[in-house]
Amino acid sequence: MMDPWSQTITMLHAWKNESHVIRPSSFQRKPLLHEAFDAALVVNVLERPSSTTAVIAWHDATRCSYGDQTWRTSRARKSGICAMSGRSIVPGDVVYRPSRRSAPCNAHAMILASVLEDRYRLAA
Repeated sequence: MMDPWSQTITMLHAWKNESHVIRPSSFQRKPLLHEAFDAALVVNVLERPSSTTAVIAWHDATRCSYGDQTWRTSRARKSGICAMSGRSIVPGDVVYRPSRRSAPCNAHAMILASVLEDRYRLAA
């Protein structure tokens, strides 16, 4: 018998795959962590303490939630998908990543620097 959390994840996965679910094309992207990831993720920029850091509110109903997680700029070492825009990331792109001091469950996530900076500028 599955535990309640696993049952919930299974139900979310089934709900997401039903044919009547329609999402805007701007949110359609390849899943980052598992198939329910993109439907459950909310990412917000809370503040920019410096030009190379951002404080992010990361809420993934299927994996983890961080109310004020520090992200830092770096160069992408491998391909990926931007968690804010769904755009492709290629090695060498400037991205923001979570600080790995505490080994967060979203440690492999990336946000394109240009996307984060544009969204923060619009919100400010």
